[in-house]
Amino acid sequence: AAPPPSAPGEPAPPPPPLQYSLLLQHLVGDKRQPRVWDPAVLGGIPCPPKSEEQKMVERVMESCPFKAALACVGGFVLGGAFGVFTAGIDTNVGFDPKDPYRTPTAKEVLKDMGQRGISYAKNFAIVGAMFSCTECMVESYRGKSDWKNSVISGCITGGAIGFRAGLKAGVIGCGGFAAFSAAVDYYLR
Repeated sequence: AAPPPSAPGEPAPPPPPLQYSLLLQHLVGDKRQPRVWDPAVLGGIPCPPKSEEQKMVERVMESCPFKAALACVGGFVLGGAFGVFTAGIDTNVGFDPKDPYRTPTAKEVLKDMGQRGISYAKNFAIVGAMFSCTECMVESYRGKSDWKNSVISGCITGGAIGFRAGLKAGVIGCGGFAAFSAAVDYYLR
């Protein structure tokens, strides 16, 4: 019921007290109007709708083969750099066991550094591709993107690598790689 109109000289009567049930119905009841999610209203930068080409590029970049190829290339580069670095600080690079007193030439040292860099690069590329591919498949299977994916794929990758040396090595590789994956995921998220 609306309050009676006041006379011209009288002060306006106070509004009626707000009833809790009306407020609750307005906030969570049937009369609640859903808000349209528009970043421009919230002060954000408005985003135009994505074109079909943008959607296609996003689908390709989120696919498992692309992620595996990217991890393979990244592992190759990182492994090569790591191999050249470790060969650079190794005192036995260019060492000839037949003549231990001979000083190796720069060409021999560079050749050994290149060989070690290529060896590390191949290994890192294989491990990176295996881990990325298994993580993507586990994520696709589970339908979630959380820390458990990296731990499961780390266990699968470490177990597969270690299993070549036997069951015990496979179990240790599974646990070690899963723990390392969990630690990396913890610090990156």
